[in-house]
Amino acid sequence: MSMAIVGGGIAGLAFALALHQRGIGCDVYEGVADVKELGVGITLLPHGMKELAALGLLPALEAVAIENLESVFFNRHGQFVYREARGRHAGYALPELGIHRGKLHRILFEAALERLGRERVHTGRRVSGLSQDAEGVTLRFEPTPAGQPEPVRAEWVVACDGVNSAVRRHFYPDDKVCFAGINTWRGVSVHKPILTGKSYIRIGSIDTGKMVIYPIVDNVDGQGNQLINWVAEIRDPQAAMNDWNRPGRLDDFLPLFERWRYDWLDVPALISSAQQVFEYPMVDKDALPRWTFDRVTLMGDAAHPMYPRGSNGSAQALVDARTLADEIAATSDLRVALQRYQDARLPATARVVQTNRTVPPDAIIMKADELSGGEPFTQIDDLISQAELRAISDHYKAVAGFALKA
Repeated sequence: MSMAIVGGGIAGLAFALALHQRGIGCDVYEGVADVKELGVGITLLPHGMKELAALGLLPALEAVAIENLESVFFNRHGQFVYREARGRHAGYALPELGIHRGKLHRILFEAALERLGRERVHTGRRVSGLSQDAEGVTLRFEPTPAGQPEPVRAEWVVACDGVNSAVRRHFYPDDKVCFAGINTWRGVSVHKPILTGKSYIRIGSIDTGKMVIYPIVDNVDGQGNQLINWVAEIRDPQAAMNDWNRPGRLDDFLPLFERWRYDWLDVPALISSAQQVFEYPMVDKDALPRWTFDRVTLMGDAAHPMYPRGSNGSAQALVDARTLADEIAATSDLRVALQRYQDARLPATARVVQTNRTVPPDAIIMKADELSGGEPFTQIDDLISQAELRAISDHYKAVAGFALKA
């Protein structure tokens, strides 16, 4: 059997490692020619960590990440709304980690080079199209500075080429992202530890402006400061969609947060101290009726791009990877394996996509704002109990697949 994996991101590399672990060969085709540690932060939730630990990557990840102690919610006035323990501190067997996305990718990439062999990981191979027949699939690639890569034949193809997947577009040529007027700006700033120094912090909501803030590197400068990842979200139904490829400008979003200065954090100062700001639109796509087309199937963001809320995109991709690897290992009929994978994962991820749109984790803050009219309150318990807020949090965990009892 020959298996081609299109895309060497989190989904593609995790799937390749899972196949190798089960004694199944594959080749990975990654569009980037030179893999570098790029991007900002990412949070690895316990169900994602379970998959990474099963691949033997837990020690390497813990060595370069920060283990989250708690998740804390505040309204835009800086008032406490809700707090809960996270990861091991909440009773899970595995930690919840904040990590630089580039470091996570580097760990996966180096593991793939070591285990699969460098000859099975092909960089500078961005798929532009495909065709299939009774015996297999032909992948075509975009030209490179070195010339036009030769097409590749494989019996089976798994597309892990992201939200703008060329393979998905082959089967759904009219496919478009869904944009609901929410734009985001992201950066990393060197800053003294905030709250516990292991706190995942949400402030405000998309109705008022929202910040997500958490540390990803400890003692980054030898003086006890951390590298803090932050994301600003603003909803404006009249706004044009941000550009993935353009650096962010402070003037486009900082004024909304100018008064967010609290005794425990100066939000404008945190934002302004970032060396570089990236802008992104918050987009997802409607759930597909099917992922699998004979010898080809979709995985990760190519299958189910979702709002980056609740840190669930990477976790769902990792669960995809393990599920399909298990199904392939369990049968000699790959068509059966691909169908079982789709049957298991398509409905589950569709629920997460919808929940990220309608009842994301910051629904906790939205509920507090609803009850307070968006104004400061004396204390949150006068409006709603912590048990009621915990129920909102637990609902999201159950839909996403990482409820503690599961």
